Amino acid sequence: MFSRPFRKHGIIPVATYIRIYKKANIVNIKGMGTVKNGMPHKCYHSKTGRVYNVTQHAVGIVNKQVKDKILAKRINVCIELIKHSKSQESFLKLLKENNQKKKEAK
Repeated sequence: MFSRPFRKHGIIPVATYIRIYKKANIVNIKGMGTVKNGMPHKCYHSKTGRVYNVTQHAVGIVNKQVKDKILAKRINVCIELIKHSKSQESFLKLLKENNQKKKEAK
């Protein structure tokens, strides 16, 4: 679950620390074994949430989906263990396409 992929063990790339996180960003939580502090519980692994708080080394994340319900949970996770979600990009792309179709229809 938290193991690293083949030939990806060892030092974490600098790019993970350079990423900028702001409030209301949608992020994916993905635990990894190299970082021990700030690790989320296994139930949060591969879940998506919204950032509510940003500190120097960690990010606060809201929302946990349990079956059909989305619970408002607040957890703090290290920056190395999250990355930006691409789910919102596809939604924004869909909105642009729909607006373009509306203009063509007129």
